[in-house]
Formats: sequence, structure tokens, C-alpha cells
Amino acid sequence: MLAMPRSTETAVRIESAVETVFAYLDDHRHLGAHMSASSWMMLGSKMDYEFDAGQARLVGSKFGFHGKILGIALSAEQVVAIRMPPRLKVWETIGTPNLWVIGPCRMGFEIVPEVRSCRLRVFIDYDLPETAPARWLGLIFADVYARWCTGRMAKDAARYFERTGAQAVPTKG
Repeated sequence: MLAMPRSTETAVRIESAVETVFAYLDDHRHLGAHMSASSWMMLGSKMDYEFDAGQARLVGSKFGFHGKILGIALSAEQVVAIRMPPRLKVWETIGTPNLWVIGPCRMGFEIVPEVRSCRLRVFIDYDLPETAPARWLGLIFADVYARWCTGRMAKDAARYFERTGAQAVPTKG
């Protein structure tokens, strides 16, 4: 894995067992929900996800997203690089992503057990796009977009568990 010059993360506390939280987030449709729905950060557009047979639940499983914002095509292909249930999952872009403000990136989540809860940390390590004008846009908007993305993933998961009350029997030990 290459070192990325930029990074951000968002951490939240979730009142559920690590296994339950991991199982929910291991379905990438839950993690990518913020990209699959129209929002102001997506300028009213949305992305469509595609998965291989591994459904982004196996190391080496490939998946990606594509769509248009303001009529301009955007896409990224990704691969699951690390998957250590129920604590850690990391995926990264492969090839050159076709995005406006973020270039190659590595994203993931880590779940740490706590007393009657767990701490979810969603992170992204990234570089800016290589070519203009995307690189210029990245200089202005990449950090804001990265914080929004990790924030949405972490806070959406916390809201899901608050709303549903989804819990599992606490683990022993």
C-alpha cells in the first residue's frame, strides 16, 4: 500500500456489539448509501454501485461506482485490501479514479469494543487527482469532501443503530 499524503477520520460510539456493527457495515450498500442518494454535496446527483461475486465481503473482491454530476461522468474502481472481522475492513482504489476532488484513496473502518458499546472509526487516506482541473478543485474541496464522506458513513451507522435499536448479545470476555 502506498502512503497517501492526506487523511481524515470520524469516530462515533455505537451501543451494539462489534460483530453486529461489522456485519451491518460489511454490506457496502450501507456504507455507500450517502453516495447512492441525491444530496447537496453530490450536487443533486447520485452514484450507482457495482459489485463482483464477492460483494465487497472478501479480500480481493472488486467493486466500484459510477454516475454523473452536472452531466460529467465520474467513477472509481475499488478492491477490498484487508478484512478482519469483526474489527477492521479496508478498501482502496485501483487504476486511476475519475473523480472531481479526490484521487487515489484508501478507506476503511475500525471497530473497537467498549463496555456495552463500541467505537466506530471511519477513515480515508487520499491524494489529489493528478490532472487539472480536478487537481485544482481538489486543492479547494478535497478535505471538505473527505470529512463529509467519513462523517456520513460513521454518523449514518450510528443513526441506524439508534433508530432500530439493533443489538446483539454482548460478547464474553
